[in-house]
Amino acid sequence: MREEVIVAGYGGQGILFMGTVLANAAMEEGLEVTFFPCYGAEIRGGTANGGIVISDKKIGSPVVTRPTSVIIMNEPSYDRFFPCISSGGTAIINSSLIKNVSEKCAKIVKVPASQLAEALGDIKVANMILLGAYLKEIGIVPLDSAIKSLHVILKGKKKGFIGINEKALRLGTSDEY
Repeated sequence: MREEVIVAGYGGQGILFMGTVLANAAMEEGLEVTFFPCYGAEIRGGTANGGIVISDKKIGSPVVTRPTSVIIMNEPSYDRFFPCISSGGTAIINSSLIKNVSEKCAKIVKVPASQLAEALGDIKVANMILLGAYLKEIGIVPLDSAIKSLHVILKGKKKGFIGINEKALRLGTSDEY
């Protein structure tokens, strides 16, 4: 088994956090993982993306060029990374911000993540809603492992954000959108 994922959006949308949660969840399951984040010098408002490779075998390279899945939060990232997806791959799309989506070569899962996050009370958790949708669709790691990862990653002053992020992950795995 081998899953190659690209997560992408604007800096400030929690792209690197999303990748970290996914990578940590895969490690919780005893899988081999690499996470290769990339972000522009301007950070907030610039571009951010990351390639995650998850496998039950040793991983030779962390570079993802033909992802089996993409999780895309905004239009510029869609324009850049959707064409890279492998034939038959899966795209989890923030349909709140991405309007014109091609159905070509991929299974598309449209999630109004920004709208759902606002309804939860924090736009910043749109990333976790999309990650939940990815976990539901792909099934690479269970939701419980992602929730455990929140507890590992969000410590100290950030511990108070576990609850809203867990709600967002659960919402992403539900059929409520």
